[in-house]
Amino acid sequence: MSRRRRKALPKEPVRCVIETLSHDGRGIARQDGKTQFVDGALPGETVMAKMVGSRSKFDELRTLEVLETSPARVTPPCEYADLCGGCSLQHMGADAQIQFKEDTLREHFAHFGGIEPEEWVAPMLSPATLGYRRKARLGVRHVQARDSVLVGFREKRNSFLTDIDRCAVLDPRIGERITPLRDMLYKLDAYSRIAQVEVACGDDAAVMVFRNMDELSDSDRTALIAFGQVHDLHIYLQPKGPDTVHRIWPEGGEERLGYRLEEFDLTMKFHPMDFTQVNAGINGTMVHRAVEWLDIQPEERVLDLFCGLGNFTLPLARKAGQVVGVEGDDAMVVRGRENAELNGLNNVTFHGADLQADFTSQPWAGEGFDKILIDPPRSGAQEVCEYLTAFGAKRIVYVSCNPATLARDAGVMVRNGYRLVRAGVMDMFPHTTHVESIALFERDDH
Repeated sequence: MSRRRRKALPKEPVRCVIETLSHDGRGIARQDGKTQFVDGALPGETVMAKMVGSRSKFDELRTLEVLETSPARVTPPCEYADLCGGCSLQHMGADAQIQFKEDTLREHFAHFGGIEPEEWVAPMLSPATLGYRRKARLGVRHVQARDSVLVGFREKRNSFLTDIDRCAVLDPRIGERITPLRDMLYKLDAYSRIAQVEVACGDDAAVMVFRNMDELSDSDRTALIAFGQVHDLHIYLQPKGPDTVHRIWPEGGEERLGYRLEEFDLTMKFHPMDFTQVNAGINGTMVHRAVEWLDIQPEERVLDLFCGLGNFTLPLARKAGQVVGVEGDDAMVVRGRENAELNGLNNVTFHGADLQADFTSQPWAGEGFDKILIDPPRSGAQEVCEYLTAFGAKRIVYVSCNPATLARDAGVMVRNGYRLVRAGVMDMFPHTTHVESIALFERDDH
């Protein structure tokens, strides 16, 4: 039995009148009762677009020409913005991007939680909208037909890598070195066996971690080290899993990067493969707001869940009597302890725990907590929110990277006796549709 042949897409451009934006930043139009998702189009615009995909309930298109232009449209700062999947909103002005993210958060609160904060706070803006990104994973691909190597992010909505020479949103120590990186990789014996390059930047150093699928020749190792020397980069290899990552340049010393939280007189150290916030400029503002909203008093016990390397835990420890940081990743528990010792803090402890299970009977939880901070992954903290009432905390700050799970979890919090006092967005990822936000809950004692 032969497979049904997919119907060929129309080749003629389609005229689309854009009504609104989807949560992934595509313009939404409708034609003959069918929804159209249009890449590169903004609300209020009329565009000519090429059909790139079709399903029973919707079509997918890419803008070719803008016939009627939105006031929010700007010239993208990056020449690859139309194709590269690393960013999706570079054609939209900064104010409109923030408004889009605020609207997305509002819609999720209404849809998933059926609630609204008592106060919407002004958004936290990134000090820089270009060159801000300190963490990323760059794909590497050998293109046999062109006999070349590509390095970059995937194209929008497909698996191909974008052919770029530079990246405007990456930290310049990385973003301005795409071309020499690509040229160096092409000359390696293992040019077709480097799968990806993880990049990480601290305040004083930048790292490239090369995922080498085969053991490298001596000449390839020499070439990578020379690249690090010339471009002032630390060079790491990852021959197998994450636990095999090791530095080959510079020699000696600890395998750590660092950043400062000046307001709290803290130096934070991390391994290049650790989770850290990508935007150092807004991270300091975010930490300040979280600590401010919790209104920590010197005698209070504070709990920091999903604490990572202590990005919030240690600033909280500068204010509180005692802070407990809890993390599901044992390596990050170790990192938190390292950072506490580095900064001379002895009123903070770090513990590993399964945060999907009931942890209220753990020894560190027995005395309860006055204030709590939660900074979960994209999947949110639904189970955690069910247990938090056991601690009797007066205030809870929830830092979120996913408005859908924040809204869902906020519904749990409200059902369990907390008020959603205030909320707002943080522009952690300018030019993208990522919505980072922060919310304050207070126990409802009335």
